[in-house]
Amino acid sequence: MRGTTTPRTGRFPTVGRVPAAVRGSTAGRTVAAARVLTAARAVPAGRVLRGALLWAGLAVPALGTAWLGLAEPQPWWRQAGALGVLGVAAAVSRARPVPALLLAASLGLAASPSLFTLSYGPALSVLGYLLGRRSAAPRPAQLAFAGIAAVGTALVLLRGADPVIEWLVLIGTLLFGAIFPWLTGRYRRQYRELVAAGWSRAAQLEREQEIVADRARLRERARIARDMHDSLGHELSLIALRAGALQVAPGLDPAHRTAAADLREAAAAATDRLHDIIGVLRDPEPGPGPGTAPTPSTAPLVPADETIPALVERAATSGLRVRLRAASGDGGVPGAVTGARPGTSGAPTMAERAAYRVVQEALTNAAKHAPGAEAEVTVERGPHETVVTVVNGPAAPDGPAPDAATPSGTGLIGLRERAALAGGECVAGPYEGGFRVVARLPHTAAGGGETAALGDTGDGHAFARARRAARRRVVVPFAVAGGGAALFVAGAFGWYAYIKTHSVLTPAAYAGLRVGAPYADVEPVLPDLTVTDPPADRAAVPPPPGAQCRYYRSTGELFVSVDHFRLCFRDGRLVSKHAVPRAGGPGVVQREVVQREEKESVR
Repeated sequence: MRGTTTPRTGRFPTVGRVPAAVRGSTAGRTVAAARVLTAARAVPAGRVLRGALLWAGLAVPALGTAWLGLAEPQPWWRQAGALGVLGVAAAVSRARPVPALLLAASLGLAASPSLFTLSYGPALSVLGYLLGRRSAAPRPAQLAFAGIAAVGTALVLLRGADPVIEWLVLIGTLLFGAIFPWLTGRYRRQYRELVAAGWSRAAQLEREQEIVADRARLRERARIARDMHDSLGHELSLIALRAGALQVAPGLDPAHRTAAADLREAAAAATDRLHDIIGVLRDPEPGPGPGTAPTPSTAPLVPADETIPALVERAATSGLRVRLRAASGDGGVPGAVTGARPGTSGAPTMAERAAYRVVQEALTNAAKHAPGAEAEVTVERGPHETVVTVVNGPAAPDGPAPDAATPSGTGLIGLRERAALAGGECVAGPYEGGFRVVARLPHTAAGGGETAALGDTGDGHAFARARRAARRRVVVPFAVAGGGAALFVAGAFGWYAYIKTHSVLTPAAYAGLRVGAPYADVEPVLPDLTVTDPPADRAAVPPPPGAQCRYYRSTGELFVSVDHFRLCFRDGRLVSKHAVPRAGGPGVVQREVVQREEKESVR
């Protein structure tokens, strides 16, 4: 039996336990081998190679310091164990960066309670950097650093050799050798995330731009459909109105009357079919969404020489009982239908087009749904807006029958859209048994344009806020760590200066001490502190057997090698005193002390 592969991954589907029926058989061994191969394939070869290179890089300082003699010699089994721990840390550094850092820190603490070692310090820094690169949450790293500091502090206290200096070295090593690399890694991680987010945002903006372009094309198509419906529907309504007037004209023979009726029905049917066909192209939404303005019309389907007076006059000659009353907002005399062309009296183009469409649609509805009714068109032009009002009464009882088609309401929706396009509003409804349409059209649109159509989503401000937040996430930790480092350096320098200046035994006081004097006579001239790192290797004379020796500095100079004095006590008496020269040979103070001791011995 052969193992089958899945179409999706090409791997063996059996990844669990091998069934007992096939265990031990050829099929069972095949499935088991497939499971082993699947587990081996789960780890890419590149990741294994990078892990091996990382382990080699961490092991070089540990082996190099021992080979160069920069560290104390260790047994081979201890070095092998340390290399094994570094190998485990390198292997888990990608999936578990915090345990990897703790493994490196454990090696450093085992070598020195102050964590400062040349063998494992580079591993601590490298794994701290990788922790910042590979761990998004800062809390685990902070807990790890706190744990390392707590364990190191306990080891320093247990050691008992000048714990203050050891603790300062521990904090300094942890700060500069682990925390700063961790912050650098976090900065690199956040920078890469910011770059990736920027590219993602650019791709999203491109997609949004394509969506906006598609919406603009759909709106333009809907606008063309609306204009075609309004223009052709109006013309067909006028044809139907003329045919209706011809149908009821006196003196017409029955054949011609029937032909006029057929013509009227055909025009009405053509209007309905036009509405059905053009309605497919219309925007299904009733209007622009909240907070956005429609795209302004750029190619209106209006006759170039058509004005509101010409429109009303043409409707009147077609048999519609309509009259025009034009008024100006400053109290001017209303115009007549055949008078001057108020449509060209300086009103903005957008408002003029909207006013024309309102009158056209209102007259179309009056001719279609209230034939024979009287209609009145009022155009009031003020300094800031134009108000168009179209009122029609009920249908005439002796006129043609109203259109039996159910009103769709799309015409009124189109009027509201056009008024909103111009920055105004349109209100329509029953009025004194008839119908009234009122549109207020400002001469300057409140919003609109392509910028308003696209909408101000505030993406620029959001990106600026995100960039400032990212900077704060980077700057604040570095500022805190830098402030901590400054406090640490200041504290370490202050403590260094304190212990160095309070462990000074002046040459005059040293010369006044007599070997064999009781400790009670010597104690008043001794400083408060002793030297914590005595230069015992530079002393020419070994200390007396069974004596307790103390070392003191000869001067309070800082950051330089100075002469030291050694006083040895036994059984409560000073049994030996000796001057220890500074590194590089005897200093001035040490020579003066020697000369003074020689003169005293001669006397």
